[in-house]
Amino acid sequence: MTDNEDIQGQSWEDIRMPDITYKPGYNKLDSFNWLKDLPDVPNENDIVEIRFKNTRKGFFRNINGLRLEIGDVVAVEASPGHDIGRVSMVGHLIDEQLKKPKTLPSPDDLKKVYRKAKAADIQKWEEAKKLETPTMLRSRKISEELRLNMKIGDVEYQGDKTKAIFFYIAVERVDFRQLIKVLADEFRVRIEMRQIGARQEAGRIGGIGSCGRELCCSTYITNFISITTTHAKYQELSLNPQKLAGQCSKLKCCLNFELDCYVDAQRSFPPKDIPLEALDCTAWFQKMEVHKGLFWYSTDPHSTANLIALPVQRVREIQAINRKGKKVDKLQLIDEKWDSAPVSQDLLKNNSLTRFDPLDNKSQHSRYPNKRKNRRFNDKRNK
Repeated sequence: MTDNEDIQGQSWEDIRMPDITYKPGYNKLDSFNWLKDLPDVPNENDIVEIRFKNTRKGFFRNINGLRLEIGDVVAVEASPGHDIGRVSMVGHLIDEQLKKPKTLPSPDDLKKVYRKAKAADIQKWEEAKKLETPTMLRSRKISEELRLNMKIGDVEYQGDKTKAIFFYIAVERVDFRQLIKVLADEFRVRIEMRQIGARQEAGRIGGIGSCGRELCCSTYITNFISITTTHAKYQELSLNPQKLAGQCSKLKCCLNFELDCYVDAQRSFPPKDIPLEALDCTAWFQKMEVHKGLFWYSTDPHSTANLIALPVQRVREIQAINRKGKKVDKLQLIDEKWDSAPVSQDLLKNNSLTRFDPLDNKSQHSRYPNKRKNRRFNDKRNK
């Protein structure tokens, strides 16, 4: 029996190590395979997606025709040497993922999948992962000694322990040539410095947001769009930095999720900066409820004491009258009553789980006996 075989004679390539078993949801930026229920059609695409530490992913070519499944640990081509990662996507979904980038990668430019990871590869990979935290702490002290205005957020070792990637955050340009020399002498590996932003660092670290769910940047967001306070103003949100900022100290990415809906709803709204002129008062705009179509006005431009709710159509009519140099009798008509309190509705009030089930004759008669008697009475009456 060789070292690469267990008691049952199976090779290490066919065994999935128990301590690195793949569990859905544990990996960041997982992709839901919505094409998994398709018939078993042979896939001509030999490209697979490999996930490394945190949110780092990449597409690789399966040139050896290995039978790979999601969760398999494989050795892939790196520069230099090889790296170890997990298979995160296979099959027809790869074709859809390759369409997302604006420029499709050429198959010749993709790196290769060498083999399924052996026991020696996994052992070296585990040893490399144990070095990441001490290396990060030591590198932070070295950068402080060199007085560099940067923060090293994470360190990732390559699977063969020949290269280490240092992820750092810096506001200004940093000359880290001396830092690379010191780190290479200290750790005896090839050094690569990779700059990331605050949002990317939050995605790599992970956490729970104020909504109670896992951070969007660590679950599915890959492209970070610039967020400004204009996004909050369109949605009539309070400009409170403590509520609008995420764990990365930047404005929350979720401010962009419903922005288009609010912008489209306000395109037909009248201007807000024009006060409404009436015979008894002058009203200034204070706030609005976009999806209800209500504008709230107050008789005092600097106070919200006397708020009056007006529908969008009524505001448009008053502004049209004011442009003619006239004033309306009253801002709010007598028959207009607007309640700002939201009214909850039970959408399943009159529905049941069996409402779509077909009913046979016996079940109908048993469930509605009075209906059957009335039908007999009407038949006799008609005769």
